[in-house]
Amino acid sequence: MFTVTPKLITTNKEPIATYRTYEEAQKTVDHLSDHGFPVQGTLIVGVGLRSIEQVVARMTYLRAAGWGALSGAWFGLLIGLFFAIFANTAAALLPLLIWGLVWGAVAGAIFGLIAHAVQGGKRDFVSESGLVADKYEVLVDSEHAARAHELLGRASM
Repeated sequence: MFTVTPKLITTNKEPIATYRTYEEAQKTVDHLSDHGFPVQGTLIVGVGLRSIEQVVARMTYLRAAGWGALSGAWFGLLIGLFFAIFANTAAALLPLLIWGLVWGAVAGAIFGLIAHAVQGGKRDFVSESGLVADKYEVLVDSEHAARAHELLGRASM
């Protein structure tokens, strides 16, 4: 994973454009790249970050059992596939996969119910989380900033 330190941003980087959405900033970098600009080292920096969690549904015992069953079924299918690889006959392949899927779903549903019950109503909802920035700045190396402004100036015409 690439991490950006404040020193990296402030040393020899110059902002060339600011946008309201990440997609606009991404299009700018793509435009620069398409016109031969040296984009390595270019940064898209989110400014004014906020964490947003959107509640999408209420978590019920039925939903907890369903999510548990789905995740358990995948795990059971994987275990069934593992056993099927070492089975002596090809005829055992399908029954092992089906039994793994079924028992995984059952075990997953039970564990999903238990996990939901143990929380005691402290988190009875399903949500999606993300980071949103107020604006996005495109920064390039100072030595290439004039060329970037020139390319962006042509694009706006």
